[in-house]
Amino acid sequence: MNQDRRSRLREAAAAVLAEAGGRGLTHRAVDAAAGVPVGTAKNYFPSRDALLRAVAEHCVEQYRAVAAALSGAGPGPSDRAGLATLLAALLRDASGPGRTRMLAYLELQTEAARRPWLAAILDPIGAADFAAHGRLLRAAGLPSGPAHARALTLALHGALWHLLSGAPATLAAAGLDDLDAFARDVLDCACPDLHEEAS
Repeated sequence: MNQDRRSRLREAAAAVLAEAGGRGLTHRAVDAAAGVPVGTAKNYFPSRDALLRAVAEHCVEQYRAVAAALSGAGPGPSDRAGLATLLAALLRDASGPGRTRMLAYLELQTEAARRPWLAAILDPIGAADFAAHGRLLRAAGLPSGPAHARALTLALHGALWHLLSGAPATLAAAGLDDLDAFARDVLDCACPDLHEEAS
């Protein structure tokens, strides 16, 4: 099996899933996106479930690469303001350069609600986010217990759906029309500044 072609097909399948959604993920669409002869994707991934598995594995690899890059950059910002800046940057990436990757992942999450085997493949991504955000909170000198990490992670995860749909009224209602302010507000809610509250 040609591994380069397999990787190209996986990337094409992720792009198709992001652009056309679950219903648009067909072997023919993947062949067209990858620029290969009709029937090629089916030779590598014989069923639709095999296509979904391939995209899920691709997403997990991409997530690990992003996580490794962040880890390689050091422990993270050392204060609240720096962490808010990082979180806003991550949200901008998710709705900008990383949009295709994020849309594919969210489409997979929807499919996983009906496919336990797919949920199992994606599970490490979601679980790792809680631990990663806990580490970032600790590095910034903020409360970083499980409840704080949960509050931060769930707020960010919930924001992604609205951010990617881009509906203006919803973005404004959620505070996502200003990602810097949104990141600061989320941190303030997840980890209130006790000194400010007491004053």
